[in-house]
Amino acid sequence: MSVIAENLQRVQSRIQSACQAAGRDPASVRLLAVSKTFGADEVRQAHAAGQQAFGENYIQEGVDKIQALQDLDLEWHCIGPIQSNKTRLVAAHFDWVHSVDRLKTAERLSAQRPASMPPLQVCIQVNIDGGENKSGVLPDQALALAQAVAALPQLQLRGIMTIPEPHEDAALTRDVHAQAHALWLQLKSRGLDLDTLSMGMTADLEAAVQEGSTMVRVGTAIFGRR
Repeated sequence: MSVIAENLQRVQSRIQSACQAAGRDPASVRLLAVSKTFGADEVRQAHAAGQQAFGENYIQEGVDKIQALQDLDLEWHCIGPIQSNKTRLVAAHFDWVHSVDRLKTAERLSAQRPASMPPLQVCIQVNIDGGENKSGVLPDQALALAQAVAALPQLQLRGIMTIPEPHEDAALTRDVHAQAHALWLQLKSRGLDLDTLSMGMTADLEAAVQEGSTMVRVGTAIFGRR
């Protein structure tokens, strides 16, 4: 068994244990393997071990891997910032995008998504804790953006994504995740058909699962340090 396969098993065990502690069905949390800066060979190893969904932060690097691995049945998620000159690449190659935080970006993705492809699955990135150097719409602006995105053709709004500021205090991390979950529920209560709360990474996946995450984005614990 490869090191990546062993690492995947450990991460899946962490997810299962976190779900059991939270009284949740482990099947309610998807694992997104964050493969940024790692090559196609590492992605192949992860796929051979049963992993199907992969996240990329850098768009051109992601597109290169998507093209190199067309022989595999993979699901590709864009989880990094999207500059205006990169929306066409995202629209033409990725299955999901987690990092929409402006209507202009969503409109470009909608217009540039090829009609021959299924709708692009979209999460709104929300800056829950107000970190000054982070992307994301502020929580009080999330509803308006989500409603506008949901109305665009060739996109399907699935939920929200958050990247909390790192805290050594686990209670603070859980509090931020709880705020994200509350916002997600609020958006659903306003009639938006959402099923995805993308939050939690290698260091805080247990706290994220405890607070309702449906998709954790894990890189280091699977592929190693960059």
